[in-house]
Amino acid sequence: MRPDLFEAPDYYNLDDLFTEEHLLVRDAARQWVKRDVSPIIEAYAQKAEFPKQIIVGLAEIGAFGPYIPEEYGGAGLDQISYGLIMQEIERGDSGVRSTASVQSSLVMYPIFTYGNEEQRKKYLPKLATGEWMGSFGLTEPNHGSNPSGMETKFKDMGDHYLLNGAKLWISNSPFCDIAVVWAKNEAGRIHGLIVERGMEGFSTPETHNKWSLRASATGELIFDNVKVPKENLLPGKNGLGAPLGCLDSARYGIAWGAIGAAMDCYDTALRYAKERIQFGKPIAAFQLQQKKLAEMITEITKAQLLAFRLGQLKNEGKASTAQISMAKRNNVDMAIKIAREARQILGGMGITGEYSIMRHMMNLESVITYEGTHDIHLLITGSDITGIPAFQ
Repeated sequence: MRPDLFEAPDYYNLDDLFTEEHLLVRDAARQWVKRDVSPIIEAYAQKAEFPKQIIVGLAEIGAFGPYIPEEYGGAGLDQISYGLIMQEIERGDSGVRSTASVQSSLVMYPIFTYGNEEQRKKYLPKLATGEWMGSFGLTEPNHGSNPSGMETKFKDMGDHYLLNGAKLWISNSPFCDIAVVWAKNEAGRIHGLIVERGMEGFSTPETHNKWSLRASATGELIFDNVKVPKENLLPGKNGLGAPLGCLDSARYGIAWGAIGAAMDCYDTALRYAKERIQFGKPIAAFQLQQKKLAEMITEITKAQLLAFRLGQLKNEGKASTAQISMAKRNNVDMAIKIAREARQILGGMGITGEYSIMRHMMNLESVITYEGTHDIHLLITGSDITGIPAFQ
């Protein structure tokens, strides 16, 4: 792996709009990625293994629940800070950002938002330090874009709930200590349950042979007559809107994270184009390469402005699900196109582990699908502007 010489593009001087705290948080995450992620991530991706030793560092830079209040172990930061942390982590690797996103938006967020005080105090501090790692169980083998059709169910057995079912494509599942699981009660109403490792009948087999997110641990959540204590039910909200609210937070983080992957590909391609000599001059001197690079920085800049404005709306409590969907879809699409163009600038070198581009490209093939596919997000926007849902 080549030395991490990354320099972040900021064509519209967006740094002038960030607060001093934003810049401190971002720069701390950026330096951590350069020091602790970049030197090892290619090797872990090649052997398809998550580097568990970085969990402590993720916690130290505030990547776990950065917007959770300090009284529960969080950093008490705003939504723009959260976005910037996700941007920097995904600049290193989408799989590492997935680990942080799940912990923050899909585990800590529902416990903080839908849980009671006892649950917040029990789980959040240990999740914030990475002592406990969490996963989020919504997607099932037969239900992806249609989560309302879930088949995982639980019964009231008097002094406990009995949980049965399975979840698929679950980040962090192979090593998670707890899982926030969404299941239907006997009346068909969706509720969130906190399932803890060690509960009899709960298993987390790992998914192997992935070409994407290879440095991220992915697996299943299997529930075979798992006895879940009644105090582990999240009481604050039920119905499909509860897990979808968590996905809003995670999709927001992805909108920022994808910018990081795109910036890394652009920076790598720009640097290479200036150094690679063909026909007696750097390939950066050729019009077609300049066209690629100019379009890359234009799209990155547009995505940065979209994410920043969305962050402001999130801070004000005004960001809608449809606005978040638009940013997630646009920014991931932007990033994957830039990865493909950057690979072309590097020619054959672009497919090697000597550079990060091919790894980003493969990772983004998952990011463009998970937490709402590219097409579903388009239909969410279509439904919002026409008032007619096309996916029902």
